[in-house]
Amino acid sequence: MKAPHLNRQLVLETPDTLSDGAGGYVQGWVPAGILWAEVTPRSGRETARNGAPVSRMAYRITVRGAPIGSNQRPAAPQRFRDGDRIFTIQAVTEADPAGRYLTCFAQEEQVV
Repeated sequence: MKAPHLNRQLVLETPDTLSDGAGGYVQGWVPAGILWAEVTPRSGRETARNGAPVSRMAYRITVRGAPIGSNQRPAAPQRFRDGDRIFTIQAVTEADPAGRYLTCFAQEEQVV
């Protein structure tokens, strides 16, 4: 296996229930760490959601391996953030038999 080119810094975020300040709760996102990654586009398509056209792009994101249970190991339903861009993690698997790298299959959606 050729070593990936980890050239982008992504923030790994995990879902959390946060107080809304009025006695209730809202779904929020909490940073879990910063990972260096190689982001490779796969395929894309345009769909509609609530009558608005949405561009949906699939990505393969490769990061350094981490043991199962580590907070530095990405998992669904976490997400990566790169500035304003959000990559929702769909699945994670080892990229090589030794587990040196992980491959995350993710999607990015944007209203067009």
